[in-house]
This record gives sequence, structure tokens and C-alpha cells, in this order.
Amino acid sequence: MCSCRAAGIAVALLYLMLAGCRTEPRNPKTVVFLIDSSPASLDPRVGTDVQSERIDELLFDGLVDRDAQFRPIPALASSWEQPDPLTWVFHLRTGVHFADGRALTARDVVWTVESMRNGTLISPKAAAYASVETITAPDDATVVFHLRYPDNFLLRNVATGALGVVPAGCGREFWKNPVGTGPFRFVSQQTDQDVVVEGNPLSWRAQPRIERVRFAVVPDAITMALELEKGTGDVAINSLPMDALPELAARPLLKVEDVPGTEVQYLAFNLRDPLLSHVEVRRAIACAIDRGLIIRTLLRGYARPAVSLLPPTHWAWTGNVERYDYDPARAERLLDAAGYRRGADGIRFHLTMKTSTTEDTRLLAAVLQQELARVGVALDLRSYEFATFYSDVTRGAFQMYSLRWIGGNEQPDIFSYVFETKHFSPLGANRGHYSNLKLDALLEDAARTSQMEEQRKDYVEAQEILARDLPAVNLWYLDTVVVHNRRLRGVNPSASGSYRFLESAEVAR
Repeated sequence: MCSCRAAGIAVALLYLMLAGCRTEPRNPKTVVFLIDSSPASLDPRVGTDVQSERIDELLFDGLVDRDAQFRPIPALASSWEQPDPLTWVFHLRTGVHFADGRALTARDVVWTVESMRNGTLISPKAAAYASVETITAPDDATVVFHLRYPDNFLLRNVATGALGVVPAGCGREFWKNPVGTGPFRFVSQQTDQDVVVEGNPLSWRAQPRIERVRFAVVPDAITMALELEKGTGDVAINSLPMDALPELAARPLLKVEDVPGTEVQYLAFNLRDPLLSHVEVRRAIACAIDRGLIIRTLLRGYARPAVSLLPPTHWAWTGNVERYDYDPARAERLLDAAGYRRGADGIRFHLTMKTSTTEDTRLLAAVLQQELARVGVALDLRSYEFATFYSDVTRGAFQMYSLRWIGGNEQPDIFSYVFETKHFSPLGANRGHYSNLKLDALLEDAARTSQMEEQRKDYVEAQEILARDLPAVNLWYLDTVVVHNRRLRGVNPSASGSYRFLESAEVAR
């Protein structure tokens, strides 16, 4: 906790040093949105990093959108039906145009999906359409997906954010000048500097009240906080140090707004490890973690305990599962029962946790080290540059690690991707090699049925199994925290942390 306190003091001192600085001249009609990295690609068929997907949501539309419970609602498709398990028919809105004036037709939708599937460009999203046999456009307003096998996740994979419809014929260079149907249109991009967008007067949605947004790349979190303090930046989301938030909230120019978020922090185990293969050991580790204390101190209250990968507002979520509240006495009993008693030095055994070198992950690991030591588990920490750390994680070269699911856990097929036997890494994200045939059967059944209530029954039971077997510990959901200049009004943060509040916000005149 000392390093967290020291960081807060350092940030406060920097604020005091710059409190009298003159605010730099700026275009009052442009909102400066601070982001920590450049988008990898603004071609929505290619970009899967956070910045690419968040900005693409402003520039492009999918066939459907999602409501607050993550159920599909109309977007470019005004309606759809499933006449049989292998056919989906989408009826497009009339009068929709791309930002360059071209009319949207079914041909554009077909091209968008097929260009990812047929090698026109290399897309990490192609696998999402593995169930598709063919896509046809019987007329300009109708798109028909013919499937190889039933796929109840198709609606989610054609939703805004997962899919962005592009004009027919665009190829590999489309990222340089992307053109969509969204509420904003692309103006310019300078790698590692900024991306500029402006309101799209041809959008079928309501015209944004903000004329122009400049997404300025500021990799350093403290520098980002200072830009907000000086007034040279207008808004930042989920990218500032937690200990900086009270200081920022006290500044008269700024406002801090937060809502319960969907981003989930988890602790994963390698079940091929002789120690961690014992469920009692995994449960003991969960009981040894004082999540409430960590949330109050390390996270400054901007989080909520999690019991599932799905967010609590999701239609398939259940909280009626086995829980592992902070209970070091229970942890001790579980470890004793598993045959791992304390030695003469008080240590039962050693475990190694791999982390990246980023400050927040190293600090969390240090706290977990202290907590597990209280129940006799010596946690050895190994920090690596993120690329090395992530490579080890995806290869299964770890005992324990902690990461976050951002966005992907808003879909119930996350359970298949992370825990189904057929998705052992690298064929999915089952990096800990967890296998439960009952779970596999439930997830396969959920993928086959088109009835949401039947799906929910399967997913509820799946969550119950995962809570008992505990291949990973769901730690907490991080809040969506937006810090913005008070000249920006009507800021309504979303649980997913998207930038779509820009569609309705406005700049005070």
C-alpha cells in the first residue's frame, strides 16, 4: 500500500506545481479526447484493440445493436427473422448512406463479411463467421446468411462493435481513409499523435451536437491527468491512475463520473500444475484474497466484487453460485485438508505468479503476495514486458496470472472460448487447460438452441459448475470512470466503457 500512497503524493505535487499554468489556446468547437495509444487499424474488419474498436463504433454500424441487457435491437437492419436453424434473413433500413454519399445496399454487407472470409484481407474476426456457408443479397434491402450449422451467436457477431459495414469493393488500404455510416466521419490520422473525426451529416442516426473530436495520444497516465488539469484535454475514460481521481474531482474545471462497468479482473490458474490441479488449493487462494480491502484501497472504491465473467446486468448472469468471500480461516482448513500443512518456516508451498511490468498489475501482484503469505502460501512474482508476459500466458507457460476481460465477457459464448475443452490455447483462451465434460455439453446445447430461455438455463448451470470447479477467480468488475472538462455536458458513461456518449454529449457555448 505504501507505493500507492507515494504515487498519490507525487501526483498531488505535480498538480500543485502546474496549478498556476496558463491554459493553452484551443479551438473551442473541438473536443480533445485523451487516449493512451493509437488505434491499430480503423478498418473495422481488422482492428481488434480497444482504441480501434471504440473509435470504429462511432464511424460504423452493424446490422444490429445491443440494449442495456445485451439483447439485440435494430441498427442497419430494421428487422430480421430465422425461418429455419440454418438461415438468417436481415431487412435493411431504407435511405441509409455512407459518409461519402454512397447509398448502403445489401451488397455492402455481403462484401464486408466475405472480404474477411475469402482472404481479400487478413482479419482476426474471420473465425466469428466460421458457421457461414454463403451470404446472398436477393435484393438491395435483404441479406441472407446460409449456415453450415446452427449458430446462435451470429446476431452478436453482426452487432455494432463486432461488425462495421464498409462499402463494397474496399480493400487492404481502407484503413487509411475509412468510410462508414455512423454518427461521426473520419477526417485524419497521425500514428502516435491523433485521430480526428467530425459529425456525419449523412448519418441515419441523430446528428451529434459535437462538431469535431480529436483523439490525442498521450501514453503516460500522469501526463494525461495534467492535460485535463490544464484544460488542454477535455475527456479521458478508464485510463487515469485511481489515486489521481480524488485530486481531479477537486478541480473546479473538471468532473469525475463513474458507473458500474463490465470490465472484469480475473485470476487464472494452470490446472496442469500438480498444486493447482487440486480444487481445494484454488478455493483456498480465493478465500485468502480480501477483495473488499483491495477495492477500497488499491482501487479507491471504483469496482465491485465479481462472481461471474458476465456482467450482472446480462440476461444470462446469475449470482446464485458458490462464493469465496474473504475467510483466511477457511483457506487454512482447505489447505490442511488437501494435505498441505505448514512447515517449520510456516510455509506450505511456493507458487509463481507472472505479471507484466505495468504499475497497476505489479502492485496487485504484490498485494496478493502479502495476502497469500498469511495462509502459508509463498507467492513468487515474475514481471516481464507485456509482449513476453502475454506470449507466456497464451502458451500456457504459467502457474498463475491476472488479466482483464474487456468487452468479450459481454457475450455468453465467453464461457466456451475460455473454458470449453475444445478451446485449449491456441485454439481459444482455455489457457489453464480446464476440462469438464458436463460443462462442454451445456455450452454445446446453448449454441444449438435458438430459445433464449433455454440458453439461459444452460448458462446458469455453466456458471454454477465454474464456481464450484474454480478454474479462475473472478475478482471484480471495474467501474467505467470518465473525467471530463465541465464545458462538456450530457456525458453519460456506458458500462462497457465505449465512447458512444459522444453521440449525445455537447459543448457548452
